[in-house]
Amino acid sequence: MTEPRIPVTEDELHAYVDNELPAERRGDVEAWLAAHPDDAARVRSWRTMAEALHVRYDAVVDEAVPKRLEIERLVRQPRKWVYGAIAATLMAFIVGGGVGWMARGAAAAPSAIQNFTVHALEAHRLYVVEVRHPVEVPGSERAHLQAWLTKRCGWLVRAPELTAAGLKLVGGRLLPGSGGPASFMMYESTSGERFTIYSAKSEAEATQMRFSSQGKESALFWADRGVAYVVSGVGDRARLTQIAQSVYDQMEKTGG
Repeated sequence: MTEPRIPVTEDELHAYVDNELPAERRGDVEAWLAAHPDDAARVRSWRTMAEALHVRYDAVVDEAVPKRLEIERLVRQPRKWVYGAIAATLMAFIVGGGVGWMARGAAAAPSAIQNFTVHALEAHRLYVVEVRHPVEVPGSERAHLQAWLTKRCGWLVRAPELTAAGLKLVGGRLLPGSGGPASFMMYESTSGERFTIYSAKSEAEATQMRFSSQGKESALFWADRGVAYVVSGVGDRARLTQIAQSVYDQMEKTGG
């Protein structure tokens, strides 16, 4: 597929999500997303966040102004109360608006752990369905894969041995993370179930494993020595924990 004549900007991607993109540019953006899976994944995550915000705050936006704050009622009150009422109205507006923007900021700016986990799950969903090209470097080239990702990512990257968990290394690839390059490893069982390990540098403090799930996929996040990890897969929590614990133990031994 040929790329659009004019590269798509991030502002245009946001306008596309908000349905504010000019009609004549929409086809170019959709072509761009079809050819750039990373941008397509970002657009999907933005839409998910926008839907969550609407569910949380639309009811508040549509609430009627309280009767006691209606202008018509205020101007009918005796003059001695007018100034106090107006001041109270302005204060309510300022405070309410401030709280609203604070809430908006909190909802629109998930924690570093949430953001990192979302990126890991997006990568997981994107590549586990691939049959011919799930990875860049096959598992048969483990040594090369580890050396290449270590060089590109800037920390000691290791492909853990997970045969005890019934998993074989499919391979790995280099991905763009929110703050730099990310390492992505894929493993597969004899029955075809796939698990992935996503890691990248992170400012998140060292933490115990944190479990989260989105739809059918689940993830376990932890951080250590400036690098964060997410093990993702479909299955029960016990199975995911077994795999993540094995990865964690091996990373602790190698210091990677």
